[in-house]
Amino acid sequence: MSTTILAGRYQVIRPLGHGAMAVVDLARDIELDRPVALKRLAENLARDEDLRARFLREARLAARLAHPNVVRVFDVGVDGQRPFIAMEYVEGETLAEFVARRGRLSAAEAAGLGVQICTGLAAVHEAGLVHRDVKPQNLLLGRDGVLKLGDFGIALGTEGTRLTLTGTVLGTVGYLAPEQARGEQVTAAADIYAVGAVLYELLAGEPPHRAESLAELGRTGAFRTPDVSARARDVPPGLALAVTECLAERPEDRPLSAAALARRLAPFTSEAQTLSLPADPAVRATEILAPRDGLRGGRRPRRLALAAVVVAAAVAGLVVALATTGGGSPAKTRTGPPAAVVPPATGANAAAEAQNLAAWLRQNAAAKSR
Repeated sequence: MSTTILAGRYQVIRPLGHGAMAVVDLARDIELDRPVALKRLAENLARDEDLRARFLREARLAARLAHPNVVRVFDVGVDGQRPFIAMEYVEGETLAEFVARRGRLSAAEAAGLGVQICTGLAAVHEAGLVHRDVKPQNLLLGRDGVLKLGDFGIALGTEGTRLTLTGTVLGTVGYLAPEQARGEQVTAAADIYAVGAVLYELLAGEPPHRAESLAELGRTGAFRTPDVSARARDVPPGLALAVTECLAERPEDRPLSAAALARRLAPFTSEAQTLSLPADPAVRATEILAPRDGLRGGRRPRRLALAAVVVAAAVAGLVVALATTGGGSPAKTRTGPPAAVVPPATGANAAAEAQNLAAWLRQNAAAKSR
């Protein structure tokens, strides 16, 4: 049986998981004789320079963190053409697996796990980072009861729920903050929204939103703040209020920081008197910005480039349509100069641009038929 050795150092033992973006294997660090979780960008994506850069950049940022509630990144490199990350191996299960096995949790259990999430996030935010993909699948619960936050924007993708277009939306639909889903500037307040979504799921036994796609999430009322006490009547009012505030549509209406949220949750845990809580940060969550992924090297974001292609194609198609007629009938003869075609209006986000383009096409198609 052949043995796979990556980068001359990591002996692959067995698979741990795989998805649309990456694969993860249990491996042994030969030099330090310790187990590691080895994540490699999917082979078909390794040729994408933007994704490779994101993968390595965010791993190197995460490697700066050393906190009990954050998965440690030990090493970052490239094997052949595929970048990899060697991370701390946590013996246990994901919070998603834990909840699937246990079902709805008590208020004390949920609050205790929430405090651990917030404590890890406080360290992440203090380092100037925004996670952008807090969800049960990215929270690892060790056999010792310690919860660790992993995957800084480079999580395994799940078909149908993972949104990975560089420069637009990064995250998982069920836990996306409204501003994140709209492709707007993301701050650390989006992580606090995601914590609220996780807490809601722990207490109610289901996520706060059931959307399966970004389009479905964008429907009117999709971000209506749910009331967890309506689903779980045994949740203390103060805990229910904290979850509700996390899920506020406006970032400024959410708790000021992960540390502040940890203090809100602490009284509802079974170990409130012995908890070590993070100190208040110098800045609010809304002041910690996630990087604009598409603005590297002076290039425009991919979504703008894609929009330009779509608009150009639409314009070209419309020009052809204006020059001919359908059904094989002869073209009308115009005596005057051709009417100027006004380009579609720009929008605040991708959804608005798509709506403007649709309206523009309808308007010009109607003009052609006259």
